[in-house]
This record gives sequence, C-alpha cells and structure tokens, in this order.
Amino acid sequence: MQLFTGISELVVNDLDRLGELDVITDAALLVDDGRVVWSGPSAQADTAVQNHLGDATAHGVNDDDIVNGEVTSANELGGLETIDLGGKAVIPGFVDSHNHLIFAGDRSEEFAARMAGQKYSAGGIATTVAATRAATETELEANLVHLLDQARRQGTTTFEIKTGYGLTLEDEIQALDIINRHTDESTLIAAHVVPPEYKEDPEGYVDLVIDEIIPAAAGKAKWIDVFCETSAFTEDQTRRIIDAGKAAGMIPRLHANQLTEGGALQLGAELGCASVDHATFASDDDLKVLAEAGTVVTLLPSIEFSTRQPYPDARRYVDAGVALAIATDCNPGSGFSNSMPFAIAIGVRDMHFTVEQAVWAATAGGANALQRTDVGHLGVGARADLAVLDAPSCRHLAYRPGVQLVERVYSGGDLIADNRPSC
Repeated sequence: MQLFTGISELVVNDLDRLGELDVITDAALLVDDGRVVWSGPSAQADTAVQNHLGDATAHGVNDDDIVNGEVTSANELGGLETIDLGGKAVIPGFVDSHNHLIFAGDRSEEFAARMAGQKYSAGGIATTVAATRAATETELEANLVHLLDQARRQGTTTFEIKTGYGLTLEDEIQALDIINRHTDESTLIAAHVVPPEYKEDPEGYVDLVIDEIIPAAAGKAKWIDVFCETSAFTEDQTRRIIDAGKAAGMIPRLHANQLTEGGALQLGAELGCASVDHATFASDDDLKVLAEAGTVVTLLPSIEFSTRQPYPDARRYVDAGVALAIATDCNPGSGFSNSMPFAIAIGVRDMHFTVEQAVWAATAGGANALQRTDVGHLGVGARADLAVLDAPSCRHLAYRPGVQLVERVYSGGDLIADNRPSC
C-alpha cells in the first residue's frame, strides 16, 4: 500500500466530463494492490488510511492493534509506504490510443525532403514495408521495446499498437504476436496501404485481407483499422474490411480524412467505430454526425507538425460536442515522435486546445477511444497509473515545451520510469 503525499496538484479526471479536469490542490493519493482507493486533500490522508485499514480481518489486524476502533500503527500493520513528492503535480498516465511501433528502417531522409518542400502523400510507407519484411522478429521486438521505454519515460502507461508494415499474412500475424507480448490493445491494420506486389490488383489485396489475414488474426487482434483515403482504401473497400473484422470479433476504428475531405468520418460513425483518427479535414456535417454517434475523434498533433498539413481547430470539434482524444501516431514516416507531452504542447499552441482540454484528451480522452474505464483517470478503482511532473501544475506541459517534465512514472503502483538524476 502506498500513500503519495506532497502533491501540489492532483489531476483526477472524470471520463464522462469531456475536456474538464478534476483537480485537487495540496493533495494525497492512496494506492492499494495497484489500484486507487482514495484521493483528496492531504489534511484528510490519515483518516483515509485509517478508514481503508478499518477492515481488520482483510488486513490481518489483531484486536490488540485496534484502540477505540482505530488502527494504532498503519505503517506497520498495512505495509504502508509513504512517498512524499515534495510539491510536484501528479496526472494520470498518458493513454496513447494510436501508434504504429512495429516497424524497421529509417525515413529521416523523407522527413528532410518534406521540410525542404516536398508534399506528404503516404507513399513512403512502402519503404517501411520493405524494411519491416526484411527484419527478424527479434529485431522488430527490440525496436518496439526501445520505443516503449522512451514513451514510458515521457509518461505514457497505456499503448494501443497497430500492425500495418508487413502486409502479408505471415508478417501481420507476427506483428500481432509481438504486440500482444507488450499490450492488450492490439490493432490489425493490414489495410494500411496496398503493398507493391498488389499495385495492379488492389481488389486482390482486399480479398487477401478479408479471406486470409482477418480470419488468422481472430483472437489475436482486439481492434480492426483501415486507412480510408484516396491513396489507400476506398469507402467501399473500407466497409467490407471493417465488416469482416467485426464478424471476426474485432472492434472497429478508422484512419479518416487525413489528407482529403471525404466520407470516411461519417462512414466511421455509421460502422460504429470506437474512434476515428486524424480527422484533419472535417465539415460541420461530419462533426454533427460524430457527436450524435458518440464516436471519439482522435487528433494527432505531431503528424500535422511533421507533414505540414493544416492543423484542425479543436475548438470547432469541442463546440460541436465531439469527444476528443490526443495520441502520438508515432510512426517512422509521417510523425516519428512518441512523446505525449510534445503532442499536448502542439495541440495547445496550434490546434487551439486549452491546456486543460489537451491534458484531458491525452489521458481520459485516450481511455474513451480505447473504451477503457480503468485508465486515463485517478478515481477510486482506477489503475494506479500516474506521472509525477517536475512542476507544480500540469499547465507546465504546454508552458515549457521540449523540457523533460516527467520525473517519475508508475504503472499499477509500480515505479516503471525514473528520470531523476542518479546523484
């Protein structure tokens, strides 16, 4: 059992209050068996500990240890560890609900070309496909572990991870097997692009995805995803692939309207997608339909940063009543950043999120996009996934971009990253 004290600002969150942070100042947080059991003002911490230890039988407390109905030595009897954070802010661990971390190869040359004026068209994905197919399973997993470690040090504790750089039956299933060793949030996106060998027969590749890859991925992939775009898959192809995934027990999500304004967003709502992601181009009618359907829109700030696409205005989406999430979409081509603080800073600066909305979208919003109620917040019963900031307030995440503000990261109450100086 752990009692975190000395919290200048504790962001608790409520998954149902879109964009609104629940904040407790001068706070404490009580964790037992990896779950939050209490949070509140620090002045009430002792009482909270006593109340939690009140079930004497459950905690093995003898009658002699109880005086006037209260436990006499909570530290000893409950195995309580007190962690004084010395005036630091605490937020829920970030929920990165969209990324592509299974890949091999390097596309920095492509990035440099974009910065020199070349337009992004998604064509470079084929470069990563070739490198990924050539890599061994050990090499792919080592790269994934390296990227996950980087992201954890930036405060991310929940990851959705997509396939999509193998684009053969064997490579996509291998990617899922690797992913499932590191997260419960595995996504099959064999329909990422049409691979080179099917360039003249895209329908043949759609048939491969539906008839062979999806059945083989049943029970391995929680989610099914499609890149619905002019340079990838049509709306009709997308519908067929999503329907096949749903029939195999997968939950749909969608890459939609990243490069052009089309019907993908409304199609995602119609198909019951948990989240439609990118949504760079969205009409008022699109937003109305998404809000009515309750579909989460996941915005990906670092992608617009890297591709120089126009930034969507989050205020339009909020005003339309759309539920928003922020994720990294970390991938080697259109945006190779696995830093949620970086995404928050861009979201505030260039997408016009308020700081509070951005922090909520990167935590509770991501949880909603993954249909999770145990992460993204620090309410009673939530996993004790939290990030300790080297700052008095979560506002510093956008106020001080580029600075390593995540000091410590806990997952299920266990310390998984510590960025404090070793001496």
